[in-house]
Amino acid sequence: MNLIDYGRILLRRGWILLLLAVIAAAAAYVLSTRQTRIYQSTQRVLIQPARNDLGLAEATIRLLNSYAVFLDSEKIARQVIDQLQLDMTPGYLKSNVFIAPDTLRMTIQVDARLPDCDLSNDVARVWGEQLVQWRNQQNQQQRREDRVEATLPDNPRCELYAPRPTINAAVGAALGLLLGGVIVFVLEYLESSIIRRRDDLERGLDMPVLAAIPDTEG
Repeated sequence: MNLIDYGRILLRRGWILLLLAVIAAAAAYVLSTRQTRIYQSTQRVLIQPARNDLGLAEATIRLLNSYAVFLDSEKIARQVIDQLQLDMTPGYLKSNVFIAPDTLRMTIQVDARLPDCDLSNDVARVWGEQLVQWRNQQNQQQRREDRVEATLPDNPRCELYAPRPTINAAVGAALGLLLGGVIVFVLEYLESSIIRRRDDLERGLDMPVLAAIPDTEG
């Protein structure tokens, strides 16, 4: 098949592609708007050595993973629940909070994903404060020049995490086009033995057509 044949197929069956794309996009958008909204609040905890020493800085970078393990525990979840008076289990809260150390920025990121934006902000902030309080306790037992400070550089930021109706609609449209393409291919394959034009006959017989009887009326 050449480009002209493909163009004829699109002209004849292109409506199938468009129809399925529109239906899939609309369905994805409607279903997304009916889903429960989940908000993500991000709180960063800045880790700062007391002095600009390469050895202390390297040691602090290695300790970031340990700090992340400290935060990613049901014990911390229980403390957050008690402080905020939440009606949920530590396991459930922990499953909705994600801890990620960032060695390049010397920070630990706390992401809380809950159905309420204000609640997500509170959980992320209090969760980060647990590391600040723990580091303050540890620093009391160390010399001032060996201390590692943990601070909250800013307030948590909240944004809609899921669903994303626009993105889902775009993905649905792409899947609709793909499904439409499969259907068009199947239809063309099933009708491949039907002769519509002179070219089809020449291709099927592998012989040139010398003459054709024109259509007659009446």
